[in-house]
Amino acid sequence: MRPPARRGLRAWITLVLALSLALALPEARTDAAGPPSEGARVVAEERTGPRQTDLTLDSPALGREAKVRLLTPEGWEERRPGDRWPVLYLLVGGDGDFRAWTEGYGTGLDRIPALRNVLVVMPEMPLFGFYSDWHNGGRGGPPAVETFHLEEVRPLLERRYGAGTRRAAAGESQGGFGALSYAARHPGLFDAVASYSGFVHPSRHPHAVRAGMTYLGLDWRALWGDPVAQREVWRAHDPYHLAHRLRNMPVHLSSGDGTKGPLDPPGTEPDPEIPGLEDPEEPFPEDAISPTETLMLRESRAVAARLRSLGAPVTTHFTTGTHSPPYWRREFRRSLPLLVGALR
Repeated sequence: MRPPARRGLRAWITLVLALSLALALPEARTDAAGPPSEGARVVAEERTGPRQTDLTLDSPALGREAKVRLLTPEGWEERRPGDRWPVLYLLVGGDGDFRAWTEGYGTGLDRIPALRNVLVVMPEMPLFGFYSDWHNGGRGGPPAVETFHLEEVRPLLERRYGAGTRRAAAGESQGGFGALSYAARHPGLFDAVASYSGFVHPSRHPHAVRAGMTYLGLDWRALWGDPVAQREVWRAHDPYHLAHRLRNMPVHLSSGDGTKGPLDPPGTEPDPEIPGLEDPEEPFPEDAISPTETLMLRESRAVAARLRSLGAPVTTHFTTGTHSPPYWRREFRRSLPLLVGALR
């Protein structure tokens, strides 16, 4: 597990750490996000545990090497050409650690019966990468996170590692944003998505993006540009504004309210104070010890309401609790039947 002393910073990073210029995409199903990026290649492959393999990729999209962890299905080692398995993409929060779902959250993925015949893909992401190709003042260029995941990792896995075309995506915090944003920006690529404490409506809280990235010493406008001047870039990544593209697939949204909940151990410390995080017009509750999670609840509720207004098959679980792994582990288990059911 992650050291308790780092819980506050990790919690914050995993929140706002996620906030390509993209225009409307067709509603028809497509099994490709675009042509595979030239030059993406595997430079190392290591078996790191039972049914667990780590790949090191030389990624032009990121401008460096990056890791992808695979939890492989039973029989995968003896696969033959043409063998394919359904795929679950498990996306991490803003710290981008590809090991989090197997080492940090205590999910016991390899012991879950429902995943024995599923290829689980856990890719790395740059710090605060927000599952986006960065705007960089209109120049583009690295980090191109969306391109790395969907145009480098995905085609490579489908060519060489048995990945099929039935796909679901889920993630916590920034990873929840990534799951919904990817599915909405690429209609038909995923069959179900889930967000746990996800930053799923960033254009509602641009001040939080600014505060978080500034706190970490990053240029917040490099992500999607200015939220006013580049409003369309922000909205082109925002699941709330893309909700109509999610209306025909199962979506699960969950979040705590930022107050201490049943899975928070005694002595749980409040999130660190981030200058500029709180909106004066929308103050945090006095008993909130995790303002990050309070923001996530507000955004998740807004997206859920929008999806319901469109008649989408959305399920929700909103309760007490903070921005921390015990809740993500619980919600992952809660949403697993929905995700695996879509893969069948």
